[in-house]
Amino acid sequence: MTFSHLNHKNNPKMVTISDKKITKRTAIAKASMFLGKEVIAHFSNDELITKKGPVFQTAIIAGIQGVKKTSDLIPMCHPLLINGVDVDINITDDEHVDVICKVTITGKTGVEMEALTGANIACLTIYDMCKSISQKMIIKEVKLLEKTGGKSDINNG
Repeated sequence: MTFSHLNHKNNPKMVTISDKKITKRTAIAKASMFLGKEVIAHFSNDELITKKGPVFQTAIIAGIQGVKKTSDLIPMCHPLLINGVDVDINITDDEHVDVICKVTITGKTGVEMEALTGANIACLTIYDMCKSISQKMIIKEVKLLEKTGGKSDINNG
């Protein structure tokens, strides 16, 4: 097996994408998070206002910022001109939330890492804003649900 991020000396390199076709590409990632009943009980109308501000609205903005900063955090990711980001947070029961991050681009490389980063950063922001209530929160699972465009489409939904 050969890795695209290693050169002939097995040293790291950034993949060359100059010969790839420009196509519309999307990626959707999902993060599931345990908040616990103690935290969820503080929410009203699907939002919790804290001294730091509204939790979900702030987490959505942080997720968008995380998408835009992915190449600063993950060394082999290309800086991208993102066309769109949509972060949605839903309370799924009396203890859990799901964060869905959808990223779109018209470009030469996919946005899977950006979607995964956005979902993670949104969860970390929820943790940060709710840790005064409980520090038992857990980011349980982060996964790629869907990828379209490029060489192959993926659907793990």
